Amino acid sequence: MAMEKGIESYPGYTQPGDNEKTHTTAPADDSSSGDIKSLRDSAGDEEAGFDQNKDLAKTSTNVSHVGAFAARTLSIVRTRESGKDIGPPPDGGLLAWSQVLMAHFVIFNTWGYINSFGVFQTYYTESLGRSPSDISWVGSIQIFLLFFIGTFSGRATDAGYFKLTLTIGATLLLFCIFMTSLCTQYWQLFLAQGVGQGIGCGLMFCPTIALTPTYFSKNRSLAIGIVASGSATGGLVFPAVVMRLLPRVGYGWTMRTLGFISLATLTPCLIFLRQRLPPRRSGPIVEWSAFKEVSYSFFAIGMFLNFWGLYIGFFYIGSFSRDIIGVSSSKSIDVLLLMNGIGLLGRVIPNLMADRFTGPLNMLIPFSFATGTVAFTWAAVHNLKGVYAFSAFYGLAAAGIQSLFPATLSTLTTDLKKMGARMGMVMSVVGVAALIGSPIAGALTQRGDGDYLYAQMFMGAVILAGMMALMAARVAKIGFTWTRA
Repeated sequence: MAMEKGIESYPGYTQPGDNEKTHTTAPADDSSSGDIKSLRDSAGDEEAGFDQNKDLAKTSTNVSHVGAFAARTLSIVRTRESGKDIGPPPDGGLLAWSQVLMAHFVIFNTWGYINSFGVFQTYYTESLGRSPSDISWVGSIQIFLLFFIGTFSGRATDAGYFKLTLTIGATLLLFCIFMTSLCTQYWQLFLAQGVGQGIGCGLMFCPTIALTPTYFSKNRSLAIGIVASGSATGGLVFPAVVMRLLPRVGYGWTMRTLGFISLATLTPCLIFLRQRLPPRRSGPIVEWSAFKEVSYSFFAIGMFLNFWGLYIGFFYIGSFSRDIIGVSSSKSIDVLLLMNGIGLLGRVIPNLMADRFTGPLNMLIPFSFATGTVAFTWAAVHNLKGVYAFSAFYGLAAAGIQSLFPATLSTLTTDLKKMGARMGMVMSVVGVAALIGSPIAGALTQRGDGDYLYAQMFMGAVILAGMMALMAARVAKIGFTWTRA
């Protein structure tokens, strides 16, 4: 007989009920062959009995392979559903830095547009005949929604819906920019530019900021700083386009041009931005337990106070230059361009230093102090040279707050799977401050009969109060010792 081996000796045979071995390979020796032969003889049917056992071996092996494959598949599904980390961040490389570039374009189209509102503040006040406080509500509601929507868009990102959230936000933003080009009345402008664009920006901003830290560890602050500098590049491009095109082609086509710029820069983001961590399906929208962390709570209070006054300078420097200093509208736009342009340095260099030496919270505190101090010096500005000097120093200091804010927040969140939700919560708190800060400044300006002194004092006071809350957050986190934070 050619078939002298038993089924136990065939590769791939799995003993029924054996949970420890998947494959068993047993060598065939003479003694085992003799035993098998005796078994065949006792059965009385050599060929038929062996064929039945051979079929049984194949069936058992196939079942074993299918079961193992199903187990591995189920394990992968369970791993993704549980939100288990897939490994350390790459902290560099083509994929990670390409995500930074795409995220830069997202911020270019969200914060860059908002940082340019000083141009629209001046134009709308003149063309619509409304008070500065009324017009500032358009920009304030835009900032508020950008931050407030972060609670929901951030949690959606944690749940694995980053791409969907980003796409909806970009589509809504583009639609509302083109609708803004058709606006002729204040209520239309409020809905299109304020509410619509604000929601679109909110759906994109928090998910993008929450995505960036998942690709970096040592270079995290630098990466976030480069992403945040998109607000500076956008703050340069959009006002420059408005300044050049508005007198030539009119308001409608100027806004449509901005829309086409956004379309060209957002399309690659929708294609190439990708979520790295597996989704965290379960969990509440708001992680209320985070506010039990003293450092997290003080940080939220500090950033509320900082952003309560931060955008007053960006919104009103143009109208201040025109109304108080007496410069032309084009010159007032130049001042805003300087304030936004120098922010490129203020967003990258502090974050680089935070990565290398101090940590983001230690760097954020002095920049908050500098911003509040420079805000008080605004009251001493009485000529164009003073306006330029104030714009340069304030733009540099305020940019540091804007870029170090998300970098610091990422260090207060040890579980990266909760990054979106915890970032969104603080952004919602900050959104309330941004909503009411600039209108309060407008009302204070009216109360002063067009003088900006009350608004300037309010601006400096709340930012310095925010600095003190940030100091309390640092003490709560690491105490009074000097170490990275």
